Amino acid sequence: MSEVEEALNQIRNFKGVEGYVIADSNGNVLRRHPQMQSAEAEKYALYMKELAVKAHGVVRDINPENSLQFMRIRLRKLELLVAQENDFFVVVIQKWTPATDS
Repeated sequence: MSEVEEALNQIRNFKGVEGYVIADSNGNVLRRHPQMQSAEAEKYALYMKELAVKAHGVVRDINPENSLQFMRIRLRKLELLVAQENDFFVVVIQKWTPATDS
């Protein structure tokens, strides 16, 4: 098993993971979670690419010596983890449950 396959298996088996997408710098889906529909993967790739480009520009505007490497976006029931490296980016979609006050 290749390193990539091993890493994807670890992501897939992590508690709460609903899906993942690996895309190129143009937003083209290269790999997706086996149970994720193609259209859904393409939607995540397109929108997260656009968001990452904008966020990268903001980070550069604040400090030109920095670059965006990772984003965590928390939604009502999901958390999106976006990592960008060279000409690829990875989006992991996972469920999360807010902490309750005891």
